[in-house]
Amino acid sequence: MSVLQIVAEPVFRAGVVLSAVTAFVYCVAVVTVAASSVLFRTPQRRRDARATLRILMRRRGGR
Repeated sequence: MSVLQIVAEPVFRAGVVLSAVTAFVYCVAVVTVAASSVLFRTPQRRRDARATLRILMRRRGGR
């Protein structure tokens, strides 16, 4: 086993774990805001939640 493999493997694993945790947290945030946009009682809060959901789901490419 080369020194590069010994050093790169833990860094790669940490990157994969960090990426997975970030994706999970983002999904939880989107689901929470989507549920809020339906379940809040006041129309203003529902509008705010929908606006936040639009921001979270905005596509970044193509411009």
